[in-house]
Amino acid sequence: MTTLCCPKRYKKADLKTLYKDRWQIEINIRHIKTTLGMDVLSCRTPEKVEKEIWIYLLAYNLIRILMAQSAAHSGCLPNQLSFKHAAQLWLAWGRHAQVDDDDSWIALLTAISQKRVGNRPGRIESRQRKRRPKPFLCLKKPGKAASEYVIKYGHEKSLPLNSVPFGYIPRC
Repeated sequence: MTTLCCPKRYKKADLKTLYKDRWQIEINIRHIKTTLGMDVLSCRTPEKVEKEIWIYLLAYNLIRILMAQSAAHSGCLPNQLSFKHAAQLWLAWGRHAQVDDDDSWIALLTAISQKRVGNRPGRIESRQRKRRPKPFLCLKKPGKAASEYVIKYGHEKSLPLNSVPFGYIPRC
């Protein structure tokens, strides 16, 4: 669906190319949120949340640079390589390798280039939420107080709906 309706000004092939580019952008956003784990932020203050987002973006860009170097080393395009595979190898390599070791660096680039993603033209996915709400209530008080409550009264399943304790709200 588009608002670019003039067929003389906007060619059908250009719109198809634009849609494919949009799809790549959505995949990249999914990598930042899901693959790197940014779907749930852990910081509590706005300043720290901003720092956390910047750290995720920095990690994403470092992995993309690594994928670009690996692609240049192996003669393929960076989008043909698996982002998750590259992230996992980079983390494992960082724990065990010497940073100034050229042989281990080349081995890392070679290993990253071995896992390719398939070319799936025309792929369409529905725009629906994949995360299902959990059947538990949200915890809105300190863990120790919640634990003491469970010891004293049992889990919330055993409570009648009208006696849900203060500090618990249903998950949306």
